[in-house]
Amino acid sequence: MSTFGTQVQPTEIRVKREEKALEISFEDGSTFSIPAELLRVESPSADVQGHGPSQKTVIAGRRHVGIMAVEPVGNYAVRLKFDDLHDTGIFTWEALYKFGTDQDTMWQSYLDALAEKGLSRDP
Repeated sequence: MSTFGTQVQPTEIRVKREEKALEISFEDGSTFSIPAELLRVESPSADVQGHGPSQKTVIAGRRHVGIMAVEPVGNYAVRLKFDDLHDTGIFTWEALYKFGTDQDTMWQSYLDALAEKGLSRDP
């Protein structure tokens, strides 16, 4: 989260393979466990988000998706490689912090979007 030009930095990032989640701790003391499914379906990549809000794609069938790898991108982000082979999203520290703080709202929006399109979380 940006505050007066500074950015909260992560102190630790762990892939929880069994739980299919990314656990991330920040220097402000916040720790979040973010489901891989949510990270995948809300990936900041162009193929998910499009090039504007009206182009966002609702991704279905990712209930069991996991994270295979986390690769650093400079000092500001990571690229997550999912086991469905999606790997084009760059997750900034600010975005991951937002995923952590807003995940309940993001999750409900995802479920609502699936229902609206008649889609399922199951493959």
